[in-house]
Amino acid sequence: MQVSIENVGALARKLTVRLPAADLEDSVRARVREMGRTVRIKGFRPGKVPTSVIEQRFGGQIRNEALGELISQSFQKAVEQENLRPAVQPSISTTGLPDNGEIEYTATFEVLPEIGPIDVSGIEIVKPTASVEDADIDQMIETLRQQRRTWDVVERAAQDGDMVLFEYSAEAEGVRHPESGNDRVGAILGSNAYSAELEAVLAGRAAGEEFTATVAFPEGFRVKELAGHEAQVSIKVVRVQQPQLPEVDEAFAAGFGVREGGVERFREDVRANLERELKGVLMNRLKAGVIEKLVDAFPDLEVPQGLVEAEARGMARQAGEKDGAIAAYLAPARRRVAAGMLVGEIARQNSIRLESRRVSEALATIASTYEEPEQVVELYSRDPQLMSALQNRVMEDQVVEWIAGHAKGSEQSLSFNDVMRPGA
Repeated sequence: MQVSIENVGALARKLTVRLPAADLEDSVRARVREMGRTVRIKGFRPGKVPTSVIEQRFGGQIRNEALGELISQSFQKAVEQENLRPAVQPSISTTGLPDNGEIEYTATFEVLPEIGPIDVSGIEIVKPTASVEDADIDQMIETLRQQRRTWDVVERAAQDGDMVLFEYSAEAEGVRHPESGNDRVGAILGSNAYSAELEAVLAGRAAGEEFTATVAFPEGFRVKELAGHEAQVSIKVVRVQQPQLPEVDEAFAAGFGVREGGVERFREDVRANLERELKGVLMNRLKAGVIEKLVDAFPDLEVPQGLVEAEARGMARQAGEKDGAIAAYLAPARRRVAAGMLVGEIARQNSIRLESRRVSEALATIASTYEEPEQVVELYSRDPQLMSALQNRVMEDQVVEWIAGHAKGSEQSLSFNDVMRPGA
């Protein structure tokens, strides 16, 4: 095998490889013999199909497969021989025909850059910290009570927190909603889940009352004919219901799968769940901060354009854009690719190895959020793609923690709500 290499760009390489044509012919003959033992062709007994018939029927397919395998194997040997690290799959060009006893092909591709030693000691990292307090558990239990509330019909006027069932029609700028008749909907007063202004005019009204009111509907209102418009609304209150919250007792705990230990065990489970969620969010915030500072520290890092464009296409698809509409995603895609390269290089330079224990812990954490965790573990065990994604995430976490431990670090103490509901 003869190999020559040409630099055709900052990271682009053109590899020309020449192979003995006899290697291809040997591979083709071996494949023909193998097919002769297994192929079934009408008129011939299994294993007795003449070579000439196989070559006539499948010669083109066999030759293309043999050539593809020969190129793949020789390309891998060539990049190892030349100490190249391809960043993307090569673009192969070849006639596949022998010339002076040789098969020649060219492979054009981008390589990963030589980054050199990475020193993170000058990067300043702020590590957010928080813990779950009893008040956070009380708040979560109150949220769970709200989710399990029931509704009792009352004869009084509606007040904050009540659910009001009502029928209405609205006219705005010559448009009526609905076109005929009335819509029947329910709104919890004070929730602003339907329309804050509409809920406001329902307050103080009792079942059976009919009235009209001028209501300004918000831009994001679910009925597009009314969104952003002021309308005359005709309303009939059908029913007023007040909420009944369940007691936090053994029966309530049992509704969340706690069969033994009562309320005390239930609170322990709530704490464990909140701590698991908090740990994940804190890690994500630390990771985002570390990655941002790391990429900013290497603004001139050369990044393979092929990887950037592939990442941008993926981001565009996630946003529902067409493959061609990637221009707006190129800048964030470049940062993602740069981050991946830097994280990988830090792991390589500092011999950071994936810890199987952490992979198992991460999988157990994911599985614990499902009713049948054993099935989730089995799913990951059977799906290499899912498992690979999990391993990559854990490896990234390990590198982020390593960077945070070797950079200039400070801590920011936050409350549970600051972390879980920023800006709330």
